[in-house]
Amino acid sequence: MYGFDGKTAVVTGGGSGIGRASALRFAEEGASVVVADVAEEAGRETVDLVEDAGGDAVFVAVDVSDTAAVENMVDVAVDTYGSLDIAHNNAGILTGFAEATDITDENWDRLLDINLKGVWACLKAELPVMEDQGSGVIVNTASEAGLVGMGGLASYSASKHGVVGLTKSVALEYASRGIRVNAIAPGPTNTNIQANSKGGNADPSTLPFDTSAMTDIPMGRAAEPEEMAGVAAFLASDDASYITGHTLPVDGGQAAD
Repeated sequence: MYGFDGKTAVVTGGGSGIGRASALRFAEEGASVVVADVAEEAGRETVDLVEDAGGDAVFVAVDVSDTAAVENMVDVAVDTYGSLDIAHNNAGILTGFAEATDITDENWDRLLDINLKGVWACLKAELPVMEDQGSGVIVNTASEAGLVGMGGLASYSASKHGVVGLTKSVALEYASRGIRVNAIAPGPTNTNIQANSKGGNADPSTLPFDTSAMTDIPMGRAAEPEEMAGVAAFLASDDASYITGHTLPVDGGQAAD
């Protein structure tokens, strides 16, 4: 247990998957949590789960590609709880598997707007508050696809490589200002990201390109969202006080292969 008593955490994409697990874990550690998601019903369900477990949480509807909505999210955190100590910029989508030349303009723009611009928009709103406080920790959700190339996932991989680079750059800019910025790079995880993303294809086995990078896992299984949340909590904790600018693979050994 890391102990986040008295701290405020914001989690984007908090309505399901890794985001929900992260919100629950931060609350378990004692943080008050702002659950942010474009899916209102799912986000409110996460708040209910936090409260049922004895924690404190509020929901705010946010499309992370909308900078005004993101700024409002940060305002809600500060107005409700008085600070912004931890941010898990986790929201992301997958618009389906396709070779690079088959990706539509609409899907490319939508995915980059949410997966990359969305993280930048969150950072832009969060960092000034943390700088004024003189402290804060940010964890971005990248992906193993941000560390290696993956056939059929060119736009997703490009967006997550961008998150990795953004994490490094911002960490360097703010290291001397009391703010740490890291990322996690999840491997295959049991979430609904693909099924819930516009244009998603629920059956990758039907596609004509290699998806072995998503299925050949040395540990022999996919991860659970709670395993990602545990690593996010570690990076947000004082136990990681000398770690900034890094992307930590959480992938069952895939990056070692």
